[in-house]
Order: sequence, then C-alpha cells, then structure tokens
Amino acid sequence: MKTENRLLYINGEWVESVGKEVFETNNPANGEIIAKVQRGKEEDIDAAVKAARNAFESNEWQSFPPIDRGRILYKIAEELRKNAEEIAMLETLDTGKPLTQGRKDVEAAALYFEYYAGMADKIFGETIPVQPGILDYTLREPIGVTAHIVPWNYPLQILSRSVSAAIATGNTVVAKPAEDTPLTALKLAELIDKSGLPKGVFNLVTGYGSEAGAALSNHRDVDHITFTGSVQTGSAVMMGAAKNVKPVTLELGGKSPNIVFEDCDQTEAVDWVVRSIVQNAGQTCSAGSRLLIQDSIKQEFLQKVVEKMKAISIGKGVDDPDLGPILNEKQYTRVLEFMEVAENEGAKFLTGGKRERRDGLENGFFFQPTVIDNLNPKSYVAQEEIFAPVVAAFSFETEEQAIELANGTDYGLVTGIWTKDSARAHRVANKIRAGQVFINNYGAGGGVQMPFGGYKKSGFGREKGLEALRNYTILKNVALKY
Repeated sequence: MKTENRLLYINGEWVESVGKEVFETNNPANGEIIAKVQRGKEEDIDAAVKAARNAFESNEWQSFPPIDRGRILYKIAEELRKNAEEIAMLETLDTGKPLTQGRKDVEAAALYFEYYAGMADKIFGETIPVQPGILDYTLREPIGVTAHIVPWNYPLQILSRSVSAAIATGNTVVAKPAEDTPLTALKLAELIDKSGLPKGVFNLVTGYGSEAGAALSNHRDVDHITFTGSVQTGSAVMMGAAKNVKPVTLELGGKSPNIVFEDCDQTEAVDWVVRSIVQNAGQTCSAGSRLLIQDSIKQEFLQKVVEKMKAISIGKGVDDPDLGPILNEKQYTRVLEFMEVAENEGAKFLTGGKRERRDGLENGFFFQPTVIDNLNPKSYVAQEEIFAPVVAAFSFETEEQAIELANGTDYGLVTGIWTKDSARAHRVANKIRAGQVFINNYGAGGGVQMPFGGYKKSGFGREKGLEALRNYTILKNVALKY
C-alpha cells in the first residue's frame, strides 16, 4: 500500500505543521504503515484557534443564515454517503474494526450531520412573564470557539457527533483526532473543505495528545471543550479548562452491566450480551463488560454465552470477521496485564483469555473473546475498564442485589436490563445510576437522537439528541421596558 503524507487543515488551507515533523499511523491487523501524518504542536493549535476565532467574529459567519448552516451540514451528510465505501475501508484499516462496523460508523456520521442540519434553524429562546411593561426573553447564542478532542476507537463517529452540533448552533471548531486513528477525520476535513463552509469555521490539527491535545485543552481562546476518552486524560482536560474558566463536556470510561433476570428471553439476551462486548473488539466505552445473572439461570445462561463467544470469527478487518484486532501493542499489553491480575484474583476463564495465534494473524494484536467467572465484584478486574472483548460474570438472587451490583463501580454510562416483567424493568431502571438504560436491548450508545453521557466517573454533560445543543450555546436574557 502506498504511504501518503497528510497535512493539517487550518483556515481552509492544507498546510504542514510549523515543525514539519510527521508520525506514522499503522494498520492494527498487520502493523503496516498506512500514512504519515503531521505532528502538530502548540504553534499549530494556536494558528487553528486564531483561525476559528477570526471566523467566529467575522461578519460573514455572524450573518450566516441558520438555514444555510443546515444546508451545508446536509451536503456533508450526502458526501459521506457518496464516499461511504472508501471511508469505511479507511476506518477499518486505521482502527482494525471489521468492515461492516466501519460502514455502520460512516452511516452514523452521516446521520449526525443530517440530524443537526435539521436543527440549525430551530434553536429557540423563550418569553418570560415578569411584570406589566417589561418584555423579557431569552436567546440561545453560539458559545464561540469549540475544541473537540477525539478518541481512537470511533474516530469518525465521535468527531461527527460533536462537530455537527457545534456548527449547527453557529460555533467554529478546532478538532484534534487521536494520533492512533487520524485518517477518517482528515477525510472528513476534505469533504467539509468542498461543502461551502466559510474558511476557518472548521479546523483540524493532527498530533499527539500530550502536545496538540494539551495545547488545545489549555488554550485561553477556546470557549468550550468536548472530550471523549479516559478518566485520567479527562481529568487533565478539566484542569486545563479550569485555569481558563471554560466549560467542558466529558464522556469518559465505563464498566457497563447487563442485568439478566430469570424470566428474560434468553435467546435475545445472549445475542445482545455477546454483541455488546465484541463490537469493535470490546474497545467501546459503553461495552457490556459486566454480566449480572440471576442465580437460578446462571449456569445455563453462561453456557450459552460461552458457546456464542467461541463461535465468534476473528480476523483482519478488511476480511469482515466478527472480531478484529486490539488497536496497538500498548493496549494489547494492558489487556494481558488485566488477564494476569484476573488469574491472581482467582478468576475462572470459561473461554479465551489469550492471544489468538493463527496463520495470517501473526503481525496483529488479536485477542480471543473472553468470559471470566468467579471474580469478587470489588476486585480490580471487576471494577476497571479493560477495553477488550472480555466480559466478567456475577450472580445475584434478588432485585435489590442486582441494583447494588450494577451501581457498584465508579462508572455509570450504560446498563442493560433483561426481563419480561415491565414493572420490574422500570423499578430497576429508576434506581440505576447510569446515563442510558436499555430494557430488552442494548444500544451501546444508541441512535443519534438519544442523549448520551454518564454518571460518576463516566463524565458529565450529554452528547447526541437535542440535549447536546446545550453544550454549544450560551443563554442570554434580555429585558425591554416599554
């Protein structure tokens, strides 16, 4: 495969980084170099933020009709679909995920642009009755320059969901994709470049998180930061924003449970339990990484899960298996360390727990789908996010025990509830401390219309749906005496 050099996108131009340094992005399935990418640093971030600020303050953007913002977002959605196969292949090569999942990511990205295109001219204020002689009303105005720091697991989807909402509400954008998976973000910049969006409204700087990402989260002229990633990095982003008194939206880790009651539809539940942990090789913040099963059906249900996990096909993303590789050696080594800790904690491996070794997969980081039993719910492996196709099983007797187990981590992103008893389903849902609760399904983040975010260390603020528009607007009250 020919290795290409990719540039930064600043103020409507494709430019080299100030230092003219580059880094490589690799295919996780075989280690092959896919492209060389600019190593943007503080000077490049500063140039991008200045371009975004100038664009935001310009007469062109300030007077740009909201309906025309929407039309441009629709156009970007159309271009994503027209180029879907190329972009899906790029996502698969860069992340390692199966091609079918790459295609779904492209469609999801298009749906975000489409959804927020429809909202661009529907950002309403309110009138407030105060007293006779006073007309009081509110305006929702764009917050300004928005920063978007994107993780490596769903680079196109996650960039699209926040950027589309930010532009729909009249903001300007500086985006920093993960250094591991920058290629679809750069492709999106190509499509935006041809969309008719004014120069400087969208800017993209590739680089390392410790350099470009830190510079962006600490920049004084950024008005809002959206970050998706680890708790540790999210805390650092918050500290940078705090110094400049800037708001943040954080979507961080998860240790999400599926709660399986004895009266559930086992066939449906098993299918979704497995899907929720093997999607993107388990490298999903909302992955169903804990499996809580009522005692009376635990062994029967676990056996079905194990059988389905053993049947999962493993291979290179371009061959479209069920399960692709772990992203890189660093992440793979971390997974192995978790497995060692699990063994020391007394875990019983019902299947998996090892590297997948087969001809043709020698140069990739392929890990077997894994089911663990016999862990203490308070143990390290039961509490911390692994980011791999690894699910840990636990049992409960009563509804109250199930709720206690489900809420028994520092995270609170997603929960699945499996039962035919609708009253029980709602009782449990009301007591779960998680941002999304799925009953008899597991959306792993769900559709573009559904607000998504966490409780506790899973972050705060909400992305997706109408709720996300609040991230990118600021409320002004106006009182007129007449």
